[in-house]
Amino acid sequence: MLHLVKLAVGITSLDDLAHRQQTMMDGAGDGLDGTRMDGRPWLRTRMFPRRAEDILAGGSLYRVIGGMILCRQRVVDIRPDVREDGAACALVVLDPSIVPVTPRPMRPFQGWRYLSPADAPADFGGTTGAGGALPEALRRELAGLCLI
Repeated sequence: MLHLVKLAVGITSLDDLAHRQQTMMDGAGDGLDGTRMDGRPWLRTRMFPRRAEDILAGGSLYRVIGGMILCRQRVVDIRPDVREDGAACALVVLDPSIVPVTPRPMRPFQGWRYLSPADAPADFGGTTGAGGALPEALRRELAGLCLI
């Protein structure tokens, strides 16, 4: 198994990511080739992962938002596609569930990177006294202080 990590360009928070993906799923919901996404969010990336088979064996896409890896979504499918300008690309279909992870700083990069399971941040298990999940801003601050 192998994971991907990718910058969420233009996304400011997990709520923003969830809202944009919901808007995507409520909209066309189809790839340019007419392939139905079955109500799942997706993204296009210029390069097709050479290790797609390893990613599809249970891997996730980890998202960098504001310089921190904050969440992951399981990768459901990776298939060849074509962008609006006719250029070949890869279509990465995701599970709609966004899973917060223990925040980890990450410098900007282009494209995506492979992430081994040993290097992947753990799913976030922190809770408040009331039993709810910590707010994203607090998780970021605690991670910045190296407390989580």
